[in-house]
Amino acid sequence: MENNEEQKEELGFDSRIPLAELQKAVADIKQELSKVIVGQENFIELLIVSLLVDGHVLIEGVPGVAKTITAKLFAKTLKTEFSRIQFTPDLMPSDILGTSVFNAKTTDFEFKKGPIFSNIILIDEINRAPAKTQAAMFETMEERQVTMDGTTYPMAAPFMVLATQNPIEQEGTYALPEAQLDRFLFKIKIDYPKTEEEILILKTHHERKGSQPQTLIKDILDPKQLAIFKGQIQEVVVEEKIFKYIAEVVAKTRNHPHLYLGGSPRASIAALNSAKAFAAINGRDFVTPEDVKKAMVPVLNHRVILTPEREMEGMSTENVVQMIMESVEIPR
Repeated sequence: MENNEEQKEELGFDSRIPLAELQKAVADIKQELSKVIVGQENFIELLIVSLLVDGHVLIEGVPGVAKTITAKLFAKTLKTEFSRIQFTPDLMPSDILGTSVFNAKTTDFEFKKGPIFSNIILIDEINRAPAKTQAAMFETMEERQVTMDGTTYPMAAPFMVLATQNPIEQEGTYALPEAQLDRFLFKIKIDYPKTEEEILILKTHHERKGSQPQTLIKDILDPKQLAIFKGQIQEVVVEEKIFKYIAEVVAKTRNHPHLYLGGSPRASIAALNSAKAFAAINGRDFVTPEDVKKAMVPVLNHRVILTPEREMEGMSTENVVQMIMESVEIPR
């Protein structure tokens, strides 16, 4: 933040968009979550950015690294409805979307909405459900509506899906197809905490003395404010050289020798939208190459696929994306 202030002063910068309220709301959300969540600053910032640009997030990590609790508490900071769905191998599409039930009084069928009809939806272990249930879910995520018996039911705004998954090498999971993975704005990988962070986790858990984490979190943002902030992000200025930079990075993923599949134009749009949000939450009404760099790894993480040879060597998609970004000239 200090660097941003210095940069503004050097340039004689005065924002054309009033971003102070947006910055304060973001800082307040981070502050609330820090009461319980330790050492996940990047994860929390990516969740906020995704919310601001109408994106969905896929969260990957082994059990027990606070994926679910972070998503749940993040939803608690918003004055909106929250729904949690545990995916299991026997889950059917109607268990998520809802179903038509015969009403004896009216002698007609009426639609009973499923748990997907909420604002922030946490899906636990999305890769444990069969393909047809995943497909029903992704259609709703993309179209932001459910069509049942010829009637269309739009999803209320905001509508954001936070899906957790265990690494796919674990037993009893179904890998998500590439076309469905592409529906997520970000894929965030959560690692084990550092030793110092784990000590702090133990201390904060001890000091709560059995009180539930949810009771410590206050709501910060309501849908009306959120809609205003989303509108402000759309006004952020993007120069021609930034468009070119994003396009060049994504284009390089399509013919890179280490990659079997590259990023789609949807990846480029996701990087652009995310970069605009990163700029706004840092108090700038224009995008810099640094904003693009912040967005690229979580945007491309799940959209590019390594060649089998590189995968066997233990290389990761993050390594390749970083390699590509280093090979593309940064615009000045």
